Amino acid sequence: MRRPIPGITLDGSTLSVTARDRSKLTVKLADNGTVVGLSKASLSDVKQGNFVGVTAMPQPDGSQKAVEIHIFPEAMRGTGEGHRPWDLMPNSTMTNANVDSKVAISDGQKLVLKYKDGEKTFIVPANVAVVLFGPGSTADLKPGAKIMIPAAAKQSDGTLVTQRINVGLNGIAPPM
Repeated sequence: MRRPIPGITLDGSTLSVTARDRSKLTVKLADNGTVVGLSKASLSDVKQGNFVGVTAMPQPDGSQKAVEIHIFPEAMRGTGEGHRPWDLMPNSTMTNANVDSKVAISDGQKLVLKYKDGEKTFIVPANVAVVLFGPGSTADLKPGAKIMIPAAAKQSDGTLVTQRINVGLNGIAPPM
């Protein structure tokens, strides 16, 4: 599950979730699990040296067109570092890496990200969605909150157990 979920209720560490397809899911946050808050940010918040995640679509010239940018706090530097396929849309990618350079171009910005096994260049339109990862708590998991669960293990009874829940703060829907 990688998309924002429209409806949740919380009972202890167990969430009753209404998925976008209207199916009902039961998700338990693991005992040592983490809730991460996502706040609205802007392209001006992306700076050289930041560790970021960029969801993008490959372009014919080999570059990537950014769809969204996730700014990680220093404590999360290195999370998921590298470049890989992503499931936001067909052929999309995710690259978590350090911002090596940021240059203004006629149609937005050009970002170069470097990670331990390579680098990728991104064309970033001015209207790209940008969010900032930060602290969150189970108190943020309330009805109407939008969440994204990066990974979960299905249990024999059909429930899901996850180590992390990303939750949009102040009405933000996680763009992932």
